[in-house]
Amino acid sequence: MAIECLTSLSSIPQSPKKEQKEEQPPLVFDASVLRHQTHLPKQFIWPDEEKPCLSAPELVVPLVDLGGFLSGDPVAAMEASRLVGEACRKHGFFLVVNHGIDPKLISDAHSYMDEFFELPLSQKQRAQRKTGQHCGYASSFTGRFSSKLPWKETLSFQFSAKENSPKIVKDYLCNKMGHEFEQFGQVNQEYCEAMSTLSLGIMELLGMSLGVGRAFFKEFFEENSSIMRLNYYPPCQKPDLTLGTGPHCDPTSLTILHQDKVGGLQVYVDNEWHSISPNFNAFVVNIGDTFMALSNGRYKSCLHRAVVNSKTRRKSLAFFLCPRSDKVVSPPSELVDDFSPRVYPDFTWPIFLEFTQKHYRADMKTLEAFSNWLQQQQKK
Repeated sequence: MAIECLTSLSSIPQSPKKEQKEEQPPLVFDASVLRHQTHLPKQFIWPDEEKPCLSAPELVVPLVDLGGFLSGDPVAAMEASRLVGEACRKHGFFLVVNHGIDPKLISDAHSYMDEFFELPLSQKQRAQRKTGQHCGYASSFTGRFSSKLPWKETLSFQFSAKENSPKIVKDYLCNKMGHEFEQFGQVNQEYCEAMSTLSLGIMELLGMSLGVGRAFFKEFFEENSSIMRLNYYPPCQKPDLTLGTGPHCDPTSLTILHQDKVGGLQVYVDNEWHSISPNFNAFVVNIGDTFMALSNGRYKSCLHRAVVNSKTRRKSLAFFLCPRSDKVVSPPSELVDDFSPRVYPDFTWPIFLEFTQKHYRADMKTLEAFSNWLQQQQKK
């Protein structure tokens, strides 16, 4: 049966997972106040079965050296692709080192992130994220959810790799925060451009590991329309009761994460939560739902979360690679045969994004729920 590509969300139903907000002013997450409180508001207290394990065993993930690959060494490229493929078949997480990103750019991105999140709440709210949108400042998503709130603040913005595209990151941040944030915008613009370049190299390795060649996925994402997110997790006096980010699989294609030196990232593997220790010289890379669909289910999008602590703030830079809006997410023919039939229907990324922003709170079954809805629509 032919699988159609859905390009409209006009009739999507309300997911039972979407929370109904009570008719009352939303809770305000002001980190400068809440970080000192010993009695957490109930909205931040997670169910017992989801409460964090603060001493999770470490997950052994491959350390992929990109130095030889980036310099054109074919043997090094094959070894890097082998390690990447092995990780993606198991859990989808790996580290990359010798990645070619200027250490000063990484350091500057962290410094400017610090300055932003240390601003008074009223100033950060100049970039307030609007309901149903994925860009802007969010203080714990208090306006979106009414329970199981994450203990964090975020600033998200769009990036475009289209040729001759305007400096949309810099322009967005200046427009929202004022021209005194021009350097903040410039650093984040340059960081996104570097992440886009790095992600295309990783896509070459993914293509090699899947046997479809270096060019297929790289070309698919060359004019990517991606998302950058700055994550800030303030200290919490009761870290055993809440989570910085709840358990979820990334709906995007590829995540390139740079952690500071404070641990907190946990991944669910073999029915147990494991930690990924911070390495300031490395990026944590993981597969998202959209690439799992592109690989026809061969590579896995893995459940992960973030925990907080009572002593130290934690922060991270997350670049979410996403395809251009008109690209149809469909696996290459080499990954579909009688033994490996199609797993997911075709779709475009903006529809999946809207599904996660307006109708479904991302969890470990986001892609499954989205795919089921698409297939139901095709039967009508």
